[in-house]
Amino acid sequence: MIGLVKWFRTVTKTAFSKKYLLLTNVAISVSLSGVGDIIEQHYEIYNGQLAVWDRQRTRFMSISGMTVGVFCHSWYNFMDRRFPGRTIGLVLKKVLIDQTVASPIVIFLFFATLAVLKRSSWEEMRHEVREKFIRLYTAEWIVWPPAQIVNFYFLPTKYRVLYDNTISLGYDVYTSYVINEDCGSDHTDPQTVSHTRD
Repeated sequence: MIGLVKWFRTVTKTAFSKKYLLLTNVAISVSLSGVGDIIEQHYEIYNGQLAVWDRQRTRFMSISGMTVGVFCHSWYNFMDRRFPGRTIGLVLKKVLIDQTVASPIVIFLFFATLAVLKRSSWEEMRHEVREKFIRLYTAEWIVWPPAQIVNFYFLPTKYRVLYDNTISLGYDVYTSYVINEDCGSDHTDPQTVSHTRD
């Protein structure tokens, strides 16, 4: 048991070292984006909205998580270099910048990555963004401000993406629901969706 604990500490220390941090953050983002989609698909299967698990959909959502993971890794490093410190005022400033700058970029990256993977036209992607962006961005404002206060105040930079993705698992479920919903279908208020967070 002691050997297992030592091994886990060594692996964790290596994974979150400066050398491997980008790879670790991307792996976390890919994995949890895929898990979020799998949870959502099983919910849809349970409710009779989907017949079988769509593996390609999960693969696409995971790859989108990779794109977002790279961005978030760079974003958190930039934010902590540009605004060092943990005062309440500084943390609130970071949260505001994160919500008004990073959140729209992350949502757009999801749409853009999926459009490339699905070989959608520019017009098709614009239509998806027009139909679904506001719903996803509204959901971001429900959960992320308090979550990011914890992130920016308590955690060191190297753990921010891990925390972000852990909190984001519920949001990934909701993102999968919205992204894969046909445009023009009945909209569900993100505040009333019974999935895990976000």
